[in-house]
Amino acid sequence: MDYRSESTETLRNKCAACFRQFNRKEHLVEHMKVSHHSGHEPMCGICKKHCRSFESLREHLIGPLPKQECKNIFSILGCRFCLAILENPNSRRAHEGRCQFPGVNTGLPARLANLGIHDKLSIDNGRTRGPQVVALACKMVGGGSDGSLDLCARICVIDEYENIIFHTYVKPPIPVTNYRCETTGIRPEYLKDAMPLKQVQKRIQEFLSNGEPMWKIRPKGSKARILVGHGLDHDLKCLQLDYPMIRDTAQYPPLMKTSKLSNSLKYLTQAYLGYDIQIGIQDPYDDCVATMRLYMRMRSQAHVKEDHPLVNNFELRRQSELERMSPEELLDISRSDYYCWCLDS
Repeated sequence: MDYRSESTETLRNKCAACFRQFNRKEHLVEHMKVSHHSGHEPMCGICKKHCRSFESLREHLIGPLPKQECKNIFSILGCRFCLAILENPNSRRAHEGRCQFPGVNTGLPARLANLGIHDKLSIDNGRTRGPQVVALACKMVGGGSDGSLDLCARICVIDEYENIIFHTYVKPPIPVTNYRCETTGIRPEYLKDAMPLKQVQKRIQEFLSNGEPMWKIRPKGSKARILVGHGLDHDLKCLQLDYPMIRDTAQYPPLMKTSKLSNSLKYLTQAYLGYDIQIGIQDPYDDCVATMRLYMRMRSQAHVKEDHPLVNNFELRRQSELERMSPEELLDISRSDYYCWCLDS
């Protein structure tokens, strides 16, 4: 086979999603099996390349080694927050104005913090139509001999309209040895008559389950509420809670680093929402609002609807059939390996 034939064969085996090229068709099929490309991945609005995460897309557009053609167009027509491509510079400016969120007004949360307990948790047994979404954030103080053991000392829960539905200081079950006052703002007198952890745990568990037994909670069609947060595994562990229906901005693949490690909530808020949080004394209300806004932005992504979004279509028994398909046909049957939040809509 001469050079031109090899080049043509390689182009025939070019991935329709990430544009990687392979010498043999079976290598392309194997790549599609493990890459899990789908219409749910972030995609460049210029060259249509699929990226594993928005950080990968950001590097493709404006990173140290971007694709120059895409970078040139993005600098004129691209939104720096959601990375969308607009029709003209005027549309871009108007879009960015809508895409950038204002900073959170901390006056109300501060007043509620002084009140101590703010409790509007209620159980409606699924009478509200559509999925109910709430965001939760905790602030930790230190326990143990060196103060390094995280203990939940303040908790906030908001609804999807950013209204506070639960806020209280929490009395840890063991003595506090480090109040971390410079970042938490929590003082010993705040916890003296605070709600005990067991009581907080029970209130949150009943509210999230919403009358649904834990063993019946499932991702779709459940009366239980969707819980949004950042680093929810840690927060729930400190609350001694186990809850399956979570949307964690620290573990959602499109919001993670290219190294597959978590981004900080501070970075995600600055990069994708356009304002700063966690400066000085940190308020859990700010964290709740940031995670809810990130979740709603990810949920509103306009993706092509798939019949079976989490089904594996690359079974070994179909190998011969798969090798006869074009790269575009392989992409059509490829499915994501994570649950896309657009499916919550």
